[in-house]
Amino acid sequence: MYVFSAKGAAFIASLGQRPRIHGTHNKVRALKARFTSGPFRSIVGVMPQSLSKVIVHIIFGTKDRETWLGLDVRPRMHAYLATVCRDLGAEVVRVGGVADHVHIVTTLPRTVSQAQLIEQIKKVSSKWIKKLDARYRGFFWQRGYGAFSVSPSQLEAVLQYVDTQQEHHRTRTF
Repeated sequence: MYVFSAKGAAFIASLGQRPRIHGTHNKVRALKARFTSGPFRSIVGVMPQSLSKVIVHIIFGTKDRETWLGLDVRPRMHAYLATVCRDLGAEVVRVGGVADHVHIVTTLPRTVSQAQLIEQIKKVSSKWIKKLDARYRGFFWQRGYGAFSVSPSQLEAVLQYVDTQQEHHRTRTF
């Protein structure tokens, strides 16, 4: 395979081998990008801080989908989940769910990975509910989770879905 540098020298690279200048064993020099003019310079020059606005819809359930979150504790759990998210630097948009799972719509903090955010939410809230009352000593969240990015144009539809979880999961007898 041939690769060309900024100076036009040809390189031959094989899978599993270090790229070499054709005919020699010299090291390949890395190309460096410099923004000296144009729109890129103005963007890089005026943005010393990091900015992020990633909206995530997170879903996870109780272990074995047991119905731990009855109507008596569910509002408190949802409020606590929102508090944990805010403490981690996330902007909570909505928390909802039913007796065996929760939905959280929030922003992803720029300093925390998605896995870290969810791990902390589950860990802290699990400890909290176990201390709330002796009947919750056996409470656990399931190991897995679902996390989906939400486009700002679809945010209202997702919020409507979270708000209507009771109806969505209602069972009917015929």
